[in-house]
Amino acid sequence: MKKKVLVAMSGGLDSSVAAYLLLRKGYDVAGITMCLGLHHAAGAKKRTEDIGAIADARRVCRMLGVAHYIMDCRALLRREVIDDFVAEYAAGRTPNPCVRCNRYLKFGALLRQAHALGFPYLATGHYAMHGTYQQQPVLRRPKDLHKDQTYFLYGIPKQALRRVIFPLGRLTRDEVLHIARAARLPAADKPQSQDICFIPGKDYARFLASEGYRSTPGDITDDRGVILGKHKGIIHYTIGQRGGLGISSSEPMYVRDIDALRNRLVVCGRKGLAAGGLTAGHVNLHVHKLPARVSVKIRYGHAAVPARARLRNGNLTVMFDRAQDAVTPGQSAVLYDRGALLGGGVIERVIRSS
Repeated sequence: MKKKVLVAMSGGLDSSVAAYLLLRKGYDVAGITMCLGLHHAAGAKKRTEDIGAIADARRVCRMLGVAHYIMDCRALLRREVIDDFVAEYAAGRTPNPCVRCNRYLKFGALLRQAHALGFPYLATGHYAMHGTYQQQPVLRRPKDLHKDQTYFLYGIPKQALRRVIFPLGRLTRDEVLHIARAARLPAADKPQSQDICFIPGKDYARFLASEGYRSTPGDITDDRGVILGKHKGIIHYTIGQRGGLGISSSEPMYVRDIDALRNRLVVCGRKGLAAGGLTAGHVNLHVHKLPARVSVKIRYGHAAVPARARLRNGNLTVMFDRAQDAVTPGQSAVLYDRGALLGGGVIERVIRSS
């Protein structure tokens, strides 16, 4: 019997090619698209974003001759991702909703739905590879390091790894595009989306306002509490930000802390941004034991840096070999060793350099 695999399909290039490749390899394939209840302004009207994604995915499935399912994930997106996003911003942290979406929707609800439909495997168009580490199954960074999405995948439950397939891990983005065009897949020339799916245009302030959160002006201070100016609302700022502060100083000033309780920004000179380490919670590991030394990414666009890591009482402490700037609570610290994804956690506290 053919192995059955359900492919999470957004109607875009990567998931379409993932389904096509699996079909060519002899798998019994079906597609599934999450209905998220998204919409965006289109002139004076609002258009449901899901309609386009579902139609595009259905078109690809019809071309491939495979079944297509739709799963209503609106309530789950709201409960596990959007509500958390708003709460984190209100607390002065900078969340990463894609991490939670992968954990609770794609590799949580969709994986359970795959099982319910009789599919032992779930596949996606993420750029990641399977591998081993200390004789344990783990994910590894893909061939195309510029498209590496393992940072967003550390939250996948360890026991789920054996049921997940990533067909694009050994391909570059250019190779994926070539395959799509050669196969004449409808998604071959569909533009990539770089936005958070529920915040088109990256207008966080407008979105948070629509969710009932109001960000009011407050003080900008130095680390001694001296008031240097006024901010326009903490949601408009990020850790490490330099521009747009509207304050005068003898040296460039950067946002060091966002103090939601006091509704203030704490700023400092460049040296004050340096952090010797961090602590993280909500830890998810893919290995039984961490090595003494790891490489750690503190945000998606951050190059992995050498560090020491220790797990104690479910919390992670990471100490960098060299101090790092703009360590941001709410973002994820993700651990690697020689290309193997070991796990990670959500940054809770910054350990300042002495």
